[in-house]
Formats: sequence, structure tokens, C-alpha cells
Amino acid sequence: MPPRNAAAFGPLAPYICDDTVTDVFVNGPGDVWIDRGAGLVRGDPLRLDTEGLRALATALVARGGRHVDEANPCVDVRLDDGIRVHAVLSPISPSGALLSIRIPRRERLGLDDLAAAGVFSEIPLASVRTLVEERENILISGAGGSGKTTLLGAMLGAAPPRDRIIAIEDVGELRVEHPHFVSLEARQANIEGAGEVGLTRLVREALRMRPDRLVLGECRGAEIRELLSALNTGHDGGAGTIHANSLADVPARLEALGALAGMSPDAVARQSVSAIGAVLHLVRRDGRRMLARMGRFELDPAGRLAIVEA
Repeated sequence: MPPRNAAAFGPLAPYICDDTVTDVFVNGPGDVWIDRGAGLVRGDPLRLDTEGLRALATALVARGGRHVDEANPCVDVRLDDGIRVHAVLSPISPSGALLSIRIPRRERLGLDDLAAAGVFSEIPLASVRTLVEERENILISGAGGSGKTTLLGAMLGAAPPRDRIIAIEDVGELRVEHPHFVSLEARQANIEGAGEVGLTRLVREALRMRPDRLVLGECRGAEIRELLSALNTGHDGGAGTIHANSLADVPARLEALGALAGMSPDAVARQSVSAIGAVLHLVRRDGRRMLARMGRFELDPAGRLAIVEA
């Protein structure tokens, strides 16, 4: 069944309706790239001129309840079907409007589905199931498009049905097959600059909702302080994701995020060692996503955050 919003994508609609397509990128008029899971390939030229593409970008953003123009030229929205659209207009993009479209899978994948796709060819599925069963707090790392959100959703789906899972995301992307999954999504400021509800506040609000498992879709700023604090106060079984190029890069990435929250490297190190039970690192090789490394945090001799493979 095609997404309800497919017609709104105009000449891009065939890609939106294609179950094999995960990403569509439009780099100005006529320049289209798509990803079907094996890397980017050129799509058919887009039959829109500069103004037509700008109109398409503006219309898609409006469907997501936001506004994009010269004064606000970069906008990220989620449409009803979970499709994520990021639009950039001139003058930020000299070549014309840019669109980055992330299309979620129609089905909600479980751990067995990921195993069949080869995700656990290097780290056994049994190890991942054990982390879920023992309610370890998990940090999933990897580069963009490596499958962090997909793995997180599958792991949450394996949690006991009685668990109340509350997930916080900047733009909702998690798709979880679980009877008690609650999603909170950040709200950006309106055109008058009012009404913003950020991730930091949502973490605090979620703690008032009695979660059994607290999840932060992606740690990218000062909200890392609230997440680490929450996971250090008895909220086992929580999780988050983080962008990092390798398992070894995760400590430096956490220190950088902690600095945005006013945390010292020492504070980040001690909180992380206490809060996070395991770090799972995903990679993408030859179009395949796989869990390549698993590690745990420890303190180095100087008291800084370090990671060792588990």
C-alpha cells in the first residue's frame, strides 16, 4: 500500500512508493539520487525547473506543518507516514532547492529479521538479546545511514510487553512493534520564534511519565546531560544513539556533547561509565549494514573516558 502522502511528492512519487527505496536526494533541478540499500545511484532526471523544485520543497514542508523561505531556508519535517523531509533553499543552496528524503520501511523489523539480513554476522544475535533481557543501558553508534535507528527499534521490540517504553526524538523515526511504546517528538519554534520544546526538556518530561525504558533517539547536544543523569538514577534498559565513525571515536564524541551541556570531561567519563552498560557500533560495507563492534566504557589512568571491546 503506497504512503498516503505519495501524490504530494509529484515526480518523486514513484520512488516514494517503491518499497526498496530508503533515501531520495534531489541536488537541484534534474539531479536525483536514490538508495535502495546498496549505496547511492542516479535516478531519472527530475522534470522540474528551479521554481518548480522550490515549489515542491515548500509544499512538502507545509504538509509537515512548517514554513520554509529565504528567512528560514533550512527545515526538517516529518510527514504523516513517517517520511522525513529536509529542505534547503537558496541563498543557502546556490544551485536551487535541495531535498533529502528518508523513507521508513513499511514493516517494523525485529531482531530475527535483522539477523536474516546479516546484521549480526560479526557480533552474535544472542549477545544482543542478552543485553535486552538483562536491561543493560545501551548506546548505539555509527555513521549516518548505518542502521542505528533500525537496530534500536528492533531491540525495543524485543523488550517484555509489560515494559513502558518512552522514546524522545528530534524528528520521530523509530518504528517499534511493542504494545506499550510512547513517542515524544521535539517541536521547533514557529515563525515568531515561540513554542519550541527541545530534547532537553522532553527528557525531563519523560521522567515524570514513569518509563520502564527511557530512549533518546539521537544524542546530538546538551540533552546528553539529562540522559546520563536519568540512566544513573535507576532507569535500566534505556538506550540512545550517537553519530561516530568508529567505536574508538565514541568517547571523544561524548566529551564533545558533554561540553555543550557544560560538563567537564571528568564528569562525562564518570557518568558514562556508570550509566551505559554496552556500546554497539554499526557499519555499512558494500551496501550491507552490520553490527561490527561491541564495547564497554571504562576510565583510563588519567580518569578520562575510554572504551574497550567486549
